[in-house]
Amino acid sequence: MKRPLVAVVALSLTAAGLAVPAASAAPSTCSAVQTNWTARTTPHAAPEALLNAYSNTGKGWTGADSTYSVPLSGGRTAWIFSDTFLGPVNADGSRPTTTPFINNSFVIQHGTEVKTVTGGTADSPTALVPPPSDGWYWFGAAQTSHAGQDLDVVALRFQRTGTGQWDWKWSSNYLARFDSKTYKLKSLTPIPSAANVQWSGWLLRDNGYTYVYGVEDLGASKYQHVARVRGDDLTAKQWEYWTGSGWSADETASARVLEGVANEHSVTRWGDGYLLVTHNTKELFSKSVLGYFSCSPTGPWVKPVELYQTPETGGNIITYNSHEHPDLRQGSSLLVSYNVNSLVSDDLYGDVSIYRPRFLSVTLAAAE
Repeated sequence: MKRPLVAVVALSLTAAGLAVPAASAAPSTCSAVQTNWTARTTPHAAPEALLNAYSNTGKGWTGADSTYSVPLSGGRTAWIFSDTFLGPVNADGSRPTTTPFINNSFVIQHGTEVKTVTGGTADSPTALVPPPSDGWYWFGAAQTSHAGQDLDVVALRFQRTGTGQWDWKWSSNYLARFDSKTYKLKSLTPIPSAANVQWSGWLLRDNGYTYVYGVEDLGASKYQHVARVRGDDLTAKQWEYWTGSGWSADETASARVLEGVANEHSVTRWGDGYLLVTHNTKELFSKSVLGYFSCSPTGPWVKPVELYQTPETGGNIITYNSHEHPDLRQGSSLLVSYNVNSLVSDDLYGDVSIYRPRFLSVTLAAAE
């Protein structure tokens, strides 16, 4: 019987080039940093109920983690998932132990209509990016490219190192490119992987660049790194890496920007500055969702504010990889998701409701 690899990569995992001219100095002050922010957070925000109801039908996706989202043409939203359970669901809310389990999938939402996209066939579903013989791919941050024709997803390749449950490691980074209408895989292209950084945390388009946020995962310590590519195609142009004072074409010159980020987090525009949302990985199995602020997409990140404490955390249950969905903001109200899992795989078969994303509506306001 195949059991899922519990996705605690986010919690417990863990060529020299020509120099590029230094970046222009970032503003030293902005209202995003000068303001003292407070958070008012409401759980169970949309689309949580919609995805839960769809999961309960047992007709496709019944739970997963990662939970990135990308707006597509025609009012569609592509939800990007890593380890995924498929139906059916038993009447008592449990899963058959024979239920299909794959390492990556999409859920496409169009209004209140939801459908699952996998590889393979309906009778024999497979991951959208098929696993190599010695491992699998987990999905990370995603965006569209080429005027929306392509859906680009960072795919992390993991490799088995033995026969035990925990005998595996991150191997390298890829870009999986899909047709944004048919969802068919068009290409799988290696992207930089020489600096022990998983360049899959977040993608931010800003001022003509795509900023790529990666995580150097050392197990107990996780550090954010920042790269960028001009335009929207991560495979077409030279990558540049933030060194702490400028940009370099040498990936190994990439600097540690912030300790304590999760493998999946977000960086978005916030007024005249930037907002970073992450689970707090300075604490083991933390329940704390934090927001940081900066005047620059490269940090420094300051004034952390606790946005939420996840009530599910405790016993076997863990929460992780919180981040924002900026295209689904409601005015100034953020939509933030986080993942829920169990350290005991049997729990995920006994209760289908555990392994589903949760969604938060977060309103930030200046402290009085």
